[in-house]
Amino acid sequence: MKKNLLAAAIAATSLMAAASAFAADGTVNFTGEILDTACTVDIGANNTMTVDLGRVSRTSLTDASPRSSATKFILKLKDCPANLVTARFKFDGAGYPGDDSVLKLNDEPGVATGVAIELADIAATLPLFTASTAYTLTAGVNELPFYARYLKKAATVTAGPANSTATFTVNYN
Repeated sequence: MKKNLLAAAIAATSLMAAASAFAADGTVNFTGEILDTACTVDIGANNTMTVDLGRVSRTSLTDASPRSSATKFILKLKDCPANLVTARFKFDGAGYPGDDSVLKLNDEPGVATGVAIELADIAATLPLFTASTAYTLTAGVNELPFYARYLKKAATVTAGPANSTATFTVNYN
């Protein structure tokens, strides 16, 4: 009797495992290429830069005007191989709760609330995890402009440090 129950349990488990292995609603194929050589990123020591967004009054971020003035920053690429024609940038970072298209502020004592950091490229707002507009590469140093600004995300904005961190990846065409 015990052997029959054990065999039945093993058979049922096997059938459930097989059924879950075949359950699929679609397939995603990932493609890409790792390059042997690419441009050199030149943004400062250890490839790190700081963009100062300034000191912005919390009362200037209103429902009618939820964005602060944009601050321009330049990402430099140099020594690009001739076969690389364009570059797109993808910024990654911790998204604002409920909106992972913008950067949440770093968790630190007294941090401002109700505000995020929005990025943009030369053409439009640039959501996190999304490729930027293609920048044409030339011989020499390529100075590629981007923009950052504060964005009101809640009914109430409180004062405090408003810092965040993003990383980026360059994708070449």
